[in-house]
Amino acid sequence: MPQSIPKFGSEFFKNLHNRSLSQIAFDVGLHYTGSCIPSDDLENICHKVFDFPIELVRLGEREYTLELFHGPTLAFKDFGARFMAECLGYITRSENQRTVVLVATSGDTGSAVANSFFGVEGVEVVILYPSGKVSNLQEKQLTTLGGNITSLEVNGTFDDCQAMVKGAFENNSYGVSLTSANSINIARLIPQSFYYYWAWARLGGCNVAISVPSGNFGNITGAMLAWETGLPIRQLVASTNINRIVPHYLETGEFKPAPSIETIANAMDVGNPSNFTRLLWICNNNWQTIQDKVSGYWCSDEDIRKHIRNIYEQKGYLFDPHGAIASLGVQNYLRSNFDCIGISVATAHPAKFLDTIQPLVPERVEIPQRLRQYMQREKNSIKMEATFDSLDAFLKAL
Repeated sequence: MPQSIPKFGSEFFKNLHNRSLSQIAFDVGLHYTGSCIPSDDLENICHKVFDFPIELVRLGEREYTLELFHGPTLAFKDFGARFMAECLGYITRSENQRTVVLVATSGDTGSAVANSFFGVEGVEVVILYPSGKVSNLQEKQLTTLGGNITSLEVNGTFDDCQAMVKGAFENNSYGVSLTSANSINIARLIPQSFYYYWAWARLGGCNVAISVPSGNFGNITGAMLAWETGLPIRQLVASTNINRIVPHYLETGEFKPAPSIETIANAMDVGNPSNFTRLLWICNNNWQTIQDKVSGYWCSDEDIRKHIRNIYEQKGYLFDPHGAIASLGVQNYLRSNFDCIGISVATAHPAKFLDTIQPLVPERVEIPQRLRQYMQREKNSIKMEATFDSLDAFLKAL
């Protein structure tokens, strides 16, 4: 975590509506990067990285959805991965060092990291993903680039991949600068606060509750970081699938990690979310404090399918499974809170989950050209058992 979280005054928030996302990213990011990156260079990085749109779509009288999937890989992970790639590339060039980025993924992190770091000089990327537990399009996005991107197809779960990555950092003896592009790396997580400032400003500073689809809890931690700087958020909703570790904690005060359960919202199939300790830290490790700020919500696969179908029939709007969970979460909160507006966070384009989405709607789901191009490419991955020894041997041979 940062040594301290910056606090912004009323003038900062008053003028937010006049600022673009890249300008907000620079305004906020400058307080975290300090002297590591000169301000002119950081400003150039922000304008280069955040060159794609965000959409805030109205779904009802008090409900909006924040579309964060208009970047290169059509997932919200583009925000953090592109920012981190440019910052790390800048530092690597200035220090003339070789860096290996090690990342575990349950889907969209891997594709965003692969795309963002592809061709970055002095940086090699090693991606671990659970075999058979990401969508076909997600797998193609993270296994077809080649070059400085290597994909390890692990015979296990995302939790296994994450444990292997953590083991590598604990036993780092590889003769290279080893870092991560998961949200365990703060440079990946901080940019996930930027778009919350943007969304709040577009609603004119209303009372806002934000529902975030949560797996490893990086995105909602980004929202909490923004809140701690002074952004006037009314409530956060941690919306999960049946891997309901955090909603259970918020209800009982008991944090009980468990083996992850496979669902149609695969990016959220996490049984021991590593960013939850950060969320607790921001709340002074106090159950009452976090309970006051964060509501918990969880739902089943059947709930997700039903909601996707209903919203499409009623509103003509198509959610992906993760965005549908967030929408269910914010609707649940708004039922008993009539004095605020709800934002659900849509994290991925629905076409990335075609096998799940298509049977639920009568019309053919259009696949954007950026996704179709990956479908024609040949998968190239290295199969690996879910043990640290397997990864250790691979890294030592790099």
